[in-house]
Amino acid sequence: MSDPITLNQRIVLASRPVGAPTPENFRMERVALPDLADGQVLLKTVFLSLDPYMRGRMSDAPSYAAPVEIGEVMTGGAVSRVERSLNPKFQEGDLVVGATGWQSHSINDGRSIIPIPALPSPSMALGVLGMPGMTAYMGLMDIGQPKAGETLVVAAASGAVGSVVGQVAKIKGLRVVGVAGGAKKCRYVVDELGFDACIDHRSPDFAEELAQACPKGIDIYYENVGGKVFDAVVPLLNPKARIPLCGLIASYNAHEAPSGPDRLPLLQRTLLTKRVRIQGFIVFDDYGDRQPEFLSAMAPWVRDGKVKFREDVVDGLEQAPDAFIGMLEGRNFGKLVVRVSRD
Repeated sequence: MSDPITLNQRIVLASRPVGAPTPENFRMERVALPDLADGQVLLKTVFLSLDPYMRGRMSDAPSYAAPVEIGEVMTGGAVSRVERSLNPKFQEGDLVVGATGWQSHSINDGRSIIPIPALPSPSMALGVLGMPGMTAYMGLMDIGQPKAGETLVVAAASGAVGSVVGQVAKIKGLRVVGVAGGAKKCRYVVDELGFDACIDHRSPDFAEELAQACPKGIDIYYENVGGKVFDAVVPLLNPKARIPLCGLIASYNAHEAPSGPDRLPLLQRTLLTKRVRIQGFIVFDDYGDRQPEFLSAMAPWVRDGKVKFREDVVDGLEQAPDAFIGMLEGRNFGKLVVRVSRD
């Protein structure tokens, strides 16, 4: 007897963006899923994660991962519930996390999904206890190598990665200065997350204010954005500073070389004369085998309230393109997730 027909709503890449993505770059489709084969499970998406790296996957420029092809489902991590199972490792009702994409349902052979434990909200597996949290922790601890008394600066400080970076650095005894967009986000970073200071990158005096907040210079700069924030950080770097290079969101929509003077010689001289270490990393490529180490540290901190998190939840798969575009503009406040189904 065949399975009942499941109609899948999915958002595919309709065209490659030139500059900032637009709604026309996405297309909603409805298709029938095939019957399950032995070893497969049918998943119903509960929460979909929206993250800056997805902008790179919309481009066909060479990168660390293959691009999304035109007409393919947009890539993305999601928490899903098992609706039907022909795989002995999974039972109906199980919650799992995996890169199942921008769609309401998916079929999986079980090799690329991981069961998740009971959490206050399943979406935490996409944020503070998921890829962003692990990115923050491993980049800071392995590349940043924080030492008590040092000064750390982190951009996008109210976001999913930056907020965790700063809180872990405070636990480790550092002075932490965040950079965020707008007074509301800056107040949250200081008053709720416990950073020592937060500078609004929209301020006309941003570079001067950052320098005042870092009177002893910068020992670790956790790089999420690039652009003018990086320009303001470089002169403040201390000898033997470390820069975990996580993202460059300020340039993700760029389609031509930036205007203005060539900053490369100054950067190269700074890296040389101050012996600065800068290292890019891709969390699951470089640290995938260290996930238990991350969870053993982070889960107790979250449970005990030492690491706080904030989510920006959008309802409805159809809202994903606009929410994603807004995230690249800085409209979200906290880890951005789409509630695809109220399960």
